[in-house]
Amino acid sequence: MADQKSKVLIIGGTGYIGKFVVEASAKARHPTFALVRESTVNDPVKGKLVQKFMDLGVTLLHGDLYDHESLVKAIKQVDVVISTVGHMQIADQVKIIAAIKEAGNIKRFFPSEFGTDVDHVNAVEPAKSVFAVKAQIRRAVEAEGIPYTYVACNYFGGYFLPTLGQPGVSAPPRDKVIILGDGNPKAVFNKEEDIGTYTIRAVDDPRTLNKVLYIKPPKNTLSFNELVAIWEKKIGQTLEKAYVSEEQLLKDIQEAPIPINVVLAINHSAFVKGDHTNFEIEPSFGVEASELYPDVKYTSVEEYLDQFV
Repeated sequence: MADQKSKVLIIGGTGYIGKFVVEASAKARHPTFALVRESTVNDPVKGKLVQKFMDLGVTLLHGDLYDHESLVKAIKQVDVVISTVGHMQIADQVKIIAAIKEAGNIKRFFPSEFGTDVDHVNAVEPAKSVFAVKAQIRRAVEAEGIPYTYVACNYFGGYFLPTLGQPGVSAPPRDKVIILGDGNPKAVFNKEEDIGTYTIRAVDDPRTLNKVLYIKPPKNTLSFNELVAIWEKKIGQTLEKAYVSEEQLLKDIQEAPIPINVVLAINHSAFVKGDHTNFEIEPSFGVEASELYPDVKYTSVEEYLDQFV
């Protein structure tokens, strides 16, 4: 049957982006499986999330990234594996690759990406090393001949938009705003639910096979200056703008503690180097989600910011 939906296993499903991918999969009526550790089920916070998954009809598979047998056993029950593990575990995805290789039945693997396209970055340290590990995982997937899709969703809206990327605040600014560089390179901001939706749409789509799926909807591709202008219009006032030169930003990155230095270096890559948008998406390596799935009603940055007015 051509219209049968693939069985999907999410590894890292209780994580930041993982929960949105699990929900999107269940709502799209894919038979959905989540790999969870025993300790997760009993955790007071994550336990609630696991209960929510069960209410959505998700099948829990007990296992662990570091337990090869449990990983192979889980993978043998599905068609597609999506990893949403956090940055501390990116390198350990070689264990998932080994298990997929042994299981021998997987039609597609989505490694944990969910950020900038790591094959098109001009990042400085410490972000450079973070991106390099993701690139190493890509090369390992390709070397093993595992069919893949890499999801480059750029910025998580929920990380950046509630503060317009301002340090140490809990709401978007109403008096002055710090802008990195000259504020002209365009970056991309997507709502987490939409990232989940687009990711799941790609699962059984032959057009996304062995490609990078870029989530770059036109309304969400904005420069820092454009973002500030949208916010100013919403609140009906002009903000005082302080521009941070690249030279100053590089100095700040070197002096900042972990993890602030990583965040600053990622922002340097996006807002100064323009790494989200400074290359053409060639059909040989990539496709764009809002073009492939025009029926998905994504949340625009403008709509997203309404909640903070």
